[in-house]
Amino acid sequence: MAEAKAAADGSGAGELRLDGLTKTYPGQHGAAVRGIDLSVERGSMLAVLGPSGCGKSTTLRMIAGLIEPTAGRVLVDGRDITGIPVHRRDMGMVFQSYALFPHLDVARNVAFGLEMRKVSRAERDRRVAEALDLVRLGHLAGRRIAQLSGGQQQRVALARALVVRPTLLLLDEPLSNLDAQLRGEMRDEIRRIQRETGITAVFVTHDQHEALSMADRVAVLARGRLEQVGSPEDVYERPGSRFVARFVGRANLVEGTVTGSDGERTVVELPGVGRVPALGTGRATGSRAAVLLRPHRIALAPAGAVPRDGSPDAPLRGTVLSAGYSGESVAYRVRVGARGPVFDVERPSGAEAALAPGTAVELSWDAAAARLVDAAGADEQDGPDGQDGPDAPRSGGGAGVSPAVGAIGVAP
Repeated sequence: MAEAKAAADGSGAGELRLDGLTKTYPGQHGAAVRGIDLSVERGSMLAVLGPSGCGKSTTLRMIAGLIEPTAGRVLVDGRDITGIPVHRRDMGMVFQSYALFPHLDVARNVAFGLEMRKVSRAERDRRVAEALDLVRLGHLAGRRIAQLSGGQQQRVALARALVVRPTLLLLDEPLSNLDAQLRGEMRDEIRRIQRETGITAVFVTHDQHEALSMADRVAVLARGRLEQVGSPEDVYERPGSRFVARFVGRANLVEGTVTGSDGERTVVELPGVGRVPALGTGRATGSRAAVLLRPHRIALAPAGAVPRDGSPDAPLRGTVLSAGYSGESVAYRVRVGARGPVFDVERPSGAEAALAPGTAVELSWDAAAARLVDAAGADEQDGPDGQDGPDAPRSGGGAGVSPAVGAIGVAP
């Protein structure tokens, strides 16, 4: 296939770089996006992850050319495209609502960008057939949009963005309109298609599971700022701030005072817990810090069980406050001591007998489970900072975005 060939020879995939990208809106206190420096390697997939109002969609629209930056640059393969209009940027974009034409069948929807480029009929038909085969919809080429499921419509939008062979593929929360089962299927499909085509892709999401499972790298935004960028494992296992620790996965964060260090670990005195060694260095004795423990890394057993090696000198004694069964796991809330901190603990269902509320228990963890996190960070999304501006174009042909521009990035 032509798309697969593009992956093999490196064409059709660009390297993206954002240099100090900033956006402010008139009358808004603070910036929607603040000085973002970010690079996306050729042929890789980046997830831009963050809560509502953090500036992630504004960032994506500045990349696409739908919003003009207040400051900073957008570069593709070293070329500054900041001042180039959207229809000349050679980017494909898929919005949340897909922006499909209901009066056209599947094949005509996919062919629209090629028609705008005056591609010959024979070449157009060939490329539409290839794109539909890529998304596994060749048998539905003559079907009307209203006759398709949500997942099928999403694939049509993806095929329409890819058929023009763009340098970059941009996706703005493409899975948010699908039910849970379809979201899982489409996560796998989008990743498969991106790998087969070799295209450079950037997608925006507020769903940490989507980001971790689909992307090569994850960029976490908060209040318009780039909090951390790294591999999914880095962002989850080694969060750079309290915000990242809390937003990317469930987290127990207990603040305390640094009392010393022990090799690669810092010892933190936690109220109601005691001294806990946590992976991480660089904090001065007497400073404030937080210890991060993921719920699934904590062992839980009835009182009297022997703690694991590396856990506190004596097991933490606590009481189960609640237990919630979710099929694959049981989520517990456990209070340490009489008035100590409350820990979230997640254990596989069926692996051990369920513990009822009120049960006296012991908590323990492996030495590598506790990690050091700064006590300060962009923890809350309060106030106007980092909000997508009121005049920012909305998903799927909203204010200022036509379906043609939004879905395929029309270029002559």
